[in-house]
Amino acid sequence: MKQNRREFLVKSAGALTMTALASQARHFGLISALAQTRKSRTEAFVPSDYRALVCIFLSGGNDGNNTIVPNHNDANVSNYAAYSAARATQGLALQQSALLPVAVPRIGGLTYGLHPGFGTVAGGVNPGLHPLWATGKLAAVTNIGTLVTPTTRAQYQARSVPLPFNLFSHNDQVNQHQTCRADAVTLTGWGGRISDKITVIDNPNRLVPTISSVGGGPLFTIGETTQPLALSPAPTPLSNVLSLTGYNNTPVTNARFDALNAGMNLDGQQELIAASNNYHRQALDISRSLNNNSEVTVTFPNNDLGNQLKQVARMIKTRAVLGVTRQIFFCTLGGFDTHTAQINNQLALFAQVSQGMRAFYDEMTAQGLGDKVTQFTMSDFSRTFNPGGSGVNVGSDHAWANHSFIVGDSVIGGDFYGVNTSNGTPFPTLVQNGPDDADSGTNARGRWIPTTAVDQYAATLAKWFGLPPADTAYVFPNLGNFATTDLGFMLP
Repeated sequence: MKQNRREFLVKSAGALTMTALASQARHFGLISALAQTRKSRTEAFVPSDYRALVCIFLSGGNDGNNTIVPNHNDANVSNYAAYSAARATQGLALQQSALLPVAVPRIGGLTYGLHPGFGTVAGGVNPGLHPLWATGKLAAVTNIGTLVTPTTRAQYQARSVPLPFNLFSHNDQVNQHQTCRADAVTLTGWGGRISDKITVIDNPNRLVPTISSVGGGPLFTIGETTQPLALSPAPTPLSNVLSLTGYNNTPVTNARFDALNAGMNLDGQQELIAASNNYHRQALDISRSLNNNSEVTVTFPNNDLGNQLKQVARMIKTRAVLGVTRQIFFCTLGGFDTHTAQINNQLALFAQVSQGMRAFYDEMTAQGLGDKVTQFTMSDFSRTFNPGGSGVNVGSDHAWANHSFIVGDSVIGGDFYGVNTSNGTPFPTLVQNGPDDADSGTNARGRWIPTTAVDQYAATLAKWFGLPPADTAYVFPNLGNFATTDLGFMLP
């Protein structure tokens, strides 16, 4: 069947996957002009170098109580004896000799222990995250969770302040971590809202969205005016993810490709056609470049999270080709809903987290971007201090405040961060029915009340990323409820 010239060109253009992506980038130069105007108003607040944020979401509710464990016997703060007494009988306590010690200057230099999965593991491809603590590239924000406003134990039990709705519910707490809205249901995430504001300032000539997901379609990535790019993880080559479609080296498609190239030299004086031709030309350049310039040099673990982070590293390596100076990525690892068999399952999961994040850190160092890319973790919530079950089936149930990690050369590492708890440190008092427990009475199971809000954590990352102060309230509407808006764990 013969095609007329218009049908032929429409099919040629429609076959360009990258052109569809590029169509978000600029509305024929108008957004670029707006970007120049806006940047001139905000450049004092916006860093000009490349920067990226990489979220690793630990889906299911990671048990923070076995993630960071007191490794000391000081009586003035929660210690290993208190931890062991609460968890050892049912088989959920980690042996003190297995903990990976880290000194914490903010708590008088006392040592705490990271879960053994954060160190060297059998079959691992690197030493894991633990060594980065001593070099100041790894930090923790402790006792963090969803909050509407600062909340004490008395206020929680009296319900005298607004509380996050549906506490201890997976779906609601996941959404609240990803939206920074513990007070309302919203259809956008804080990563997507940052993208709304940053895109016009820093990525006016982008050929892909500012934000991407290798972990499905999370709410975190959805903005009001921007949408994420969905990526398949490695081993899928990046050239297959962002590629031209409809050109399979047959005589017909080769003729179509030649016509497309020739067509880009026509009608250049027409503004609409010139803009369209420019998008096509850039799409072709991207497709060619991704075939050669995206492979990483560091060995990544061949598992779920390792393959996601490998694909993110490839995308970052092609940042110049893609025309981006700011990027946000979302990765996820499931399996943390450890009601049973927690000891073995959490060890295997942490090995993935530690090995994958360390490989990614090493790759960023190899790319010369160690101080330009920051990884951070989040999870639904922590789990009860008091175990559920016993023996090989021991686990824990849904709780509240948790611990999160930040990794990168711009991290002021080797310390805990966050708002102090009842004991005057950012680490909670590990006592059931104690001053930091949301529960009370004989049924108290140790659900620590957060002293640091996810909003404060996210806002600290966003400030480093380059979010202008004028846009902070748009991204984090409840941040003004908290006295501290920068937790201090990032360099400028």
